[in-house]
Amino acid sequence: MTLTKVYDAATAFKYLNGIINVFKPAGRKASHVRIAIIHNLCRDLNQLEVREPRKMEMLEPGGDQGPVVRKVADLSDHILSVGPRYQMQDIKCAPVSKVGFHTSGVLLFGINRGLKQSSKIHMNRPVRVYHVKGCLGTATETHFYDSRVTVKSKFNHVHPDRMSGMVSSLQASHQRKMYELCGVDLQSQAAYEMASKGIIRPASNSQPVLYGIKLIDFNRPEFTLEVAAINENEDYLATLIHEIGIELRTVAHCTAIRCIRHGHFGIEDSLLRNSWDLASIFENMRKTRKILEDHPQMLNQPNVELRVDS
Repeated sequence: MTLTKVYDAATAFKYLNGIINVFKPAGRKASHVRIAIIHNLCRDLNQLEVREPRKMEMLEPGGDQGPVVRKVADLSDHILSVGPRYQMQDIKCAPVSKVGFHTSGVLLFGINRGLKQSSKIHMNRPVRVYHVKGCLGTATETHFYDSRVTVKSKFNHVHPDRMSGMVSSLQASHQRKMYELCGVDLQSQAAYEMASKGIIRPASNSQPVLYGIKLIDFNRPEFTLEVAAINENEDYLATLIHEIGIELRTVAHCTAIRCIRHGHFGIEDSLLRNSWDLASIFENMRKTRKILEDHPQMLNQPNVELRVDS
């Protein structure tokens, strides 16, 4: 694919359509990230060559009996009075999925005509993978670190082997639950055939499903879990940390949540805050377009209540 340098804003805006992958900082709403992206796009577009103001015909009465006089007016003064050529309302931008205030990491946005693609990705609900950090010994009101402490407990009896075994059993119970929703026995040939075809994805988005959970770091009292899930949100993940603490005969709260992958979009390609500019967004849009071409199933419209995706 040949890359062409663009110097005029009209051509740049014409091709500003697609999906982008940005890194959302923790402690910031997705709506604030959206506003910052649109603001930077408008700023960079207005710094390019903008087309000359059009001439337009104005009607002016010539008097009680006289004819209507036409004159051509230059709108440049009017344009300068109302602001730059590209305004924030000119760019359509929306996140593919909701991301909580405490969560950082991969956040996908659809821009302009890319909103159709973002809607299809959202309806397909790709698996998202998180690194969720917790801290043993303290429980909070909302299960997050910035909430009021409600309970304290000892945690010296918790060891990594014990936690690994507990989260493995938790993963198995969620997988068993997924097959039960399908009406299939986990030990049957039908279950094997379904598993060999790929991940089973429920059409309903009402109930979170865990596809994988494992302990990747343990430095008591802190620990980190890698969680792969569908239909999840940050409150569910924080509650999961709380419930794990209870199962281990202690308490725990969530200290950080980072989304490292959304479907086939990884954190290594996410745009950091200092790269939310027009040139970087175009380059990122080119990468996401290639990913969607390589994995067209992400844009397939689901039409069954329970389907299997590879």
